[in-house]
Amino acid sequence: MNPPPVEPASPRPPRRRIHTRARLLAAAGELFLTVGFARTSIEDVCAAAGYTRGAFYSNFGSKEDLLLALFDEQAAGRIAELEELAAACEALAPQERARRLVEALLRVDPAETGWILLFLEFRLVAARTDGLAARAAAHDRAVSRALADVLERALPELVPPGATARQAAAVILAAREGLLARTAAGGAVAEDLLDSTTAVLSGLLG
Repeated sequence: MNPPPVEPASPRPPRRRIHTRARLLAAAGELFLTVGFARTSIEDVCAAAGYTRGAFYSNFGSKEDLLLALFDEQAAGRIAELEELAAACEALAPQERARRLVEALLRVDPAETGWILLFLEFRLVAARTDGLAARAAAHDRAVSRALADVLERALPELVPPGATARQAAAVILAAREGLLARTAAGGAVAEDLLDSTTAVLSGLLG
């Protein structure tokens, strides 16, 4: 007789709940990008997604939780793209490979402008809200760890001698955030700054 199936230690959430969460995230993303984080209420998100406040609170503890979940999705997507690019650039000379990878880390597609503004708004809100700054820092550490893992596994040439992958990741992410703040409006000035930052960072890291 075959043994009974082993129950997983952590059962997966019901498919319906996963669907609800995805719809709430999609509705929130659209509202946050068009109206802004501060001007969007939980009620607005629920109405746009077609759910009640009860459905919201069964998935997220607060509007801040929802926004951080959206940022987690964005960061995961960027990390995945970087890993794919690293594999595609394996045959390039080290300096050119470093330049392309750093540029990929820093460049922001024009369609992402709304995300830049939303991220900057969140930074300002977090700096003025008790407890939220600590949660923002925790999110930053998680993203930095994820990038450091990619650097160690696939991009060791972007870790300068004497530095750790975690330190290199922190510098790259800080440079990216500063660049986002300076280039949100786009245009020739933004392109010049991107080129300059890419040249300096790829030279240092590569």
